[in-house]
Amino acid sequence: MQHDFDFNLGVWHTHVRRIADPFSQTSSFTELDGTVTVRKVWGGKAQLEEIEADGAKGHWEGLTLFLYNPEAKEWSQNYVNGKSGVLDPPLIGSFKDGRGELISQDTFQNKTVLVKGVWSEIKPDSHHFDEYISRDGGETWSRAFIAVLTRVQTTPTASAPDPGTNAAKIVDPKDSQHAFDWDIGTWDIHMMRLAHPLTGSKTWNPMNGTTVNSKIWGGRANIAEVKASGPTGELELLALRLFNPDTQEWTTSFATSKVGILNPPTGRPTVGTVENGRLTFYDQEPYDGRTILVRFRIGPVSADSAESEQAFSDDGGKTWETNWINKYAEVKK
Repeated sequence: MQHDFDFNLGVWHTHVRRIADPFSQTSSFTELDGTVTVRKVWGGKAQLEEIEADGAKGHWEGLTLFLYNPEAKEWSQNYVNGKSGVLDPPLIGSFKDGRGELISQDTFQNKTVLVKGVWSEIKPDSHHFDEYISRDGGETWSRAFIAVLTRVQTTPTASAPDPGTNAAKIVDPKDSQHAFDWDIGTWDIHMMRLAHPLTGSKTWNPMNGTTVNSKIWGGRANIAEVKASGPTGELELLALRLFNPDTQEWTTSFATSKVGILNPPTGRPTVGTVENGRLTFYDQEPYDGRTILVRFRIGPVSADSAESEQAFSDDGGKTWETNWINKYAEVKK
């Protein structure tokens, strides 16, 4: 099951037909041709798909992160359109008899609908991907997206990791798209985690490890892979960071190897901007039976070191308790 999507690895030519209104018998459609490149990330526990295509209405780019959930034995497809930089609701499902079906809930024409992605006709050098929409709870489905993929090469061309700029400080808000450029590369990381946040605990647990951050999607995204261990156990973490050109904000979505889904339990990424020379992210999450605020800050940053910290607030942001401190040292090559 964890290898269900292995057929998808490689470089593909794609021919796409996008139907403007799947519920109309006379709807117009757009045809595009392009390239889909899929590679393993996170030691094979995830796949990253980058899409580029052109048609009569212009250029289209997309990014997909496929994650396997070992507990549920399900896959999630996490897609973001290049124009928005915002993740769509994930499609979640599994494969049966050589056919994959993943389903999500979304909106279409201001109404709630179900969306289903289907991988079929899977052969060594070709396969189909179709997307359907249902407005009657899944009783009937209308096809909205058709893609026929033909293999160009088996393995994506390897590219050397971008070494990054390691700027002496995080860039100013006018250049937010490059706010993570300093982070691209490999870092040793030393963590200190508070044992029991929001309880008055003073016990901190250390962990040591490595984080590798790679620039993807032409710099509009990056993906960090963290592996650390300590007296309390091991941690494997994946962070997908996306830039939203409309709001000039970054989002960070997290997954751990034990869970294999993005952003549990809320399903929402943290949202951040540059504030006073630091990147600051906020989120609202359930914790220990109550709803709290979460803040994650990155900075200060120097040429070869950096710091970050996570804090919780259970009083609406009046006070914050830091519970996770990270110190990074660049690994020289």
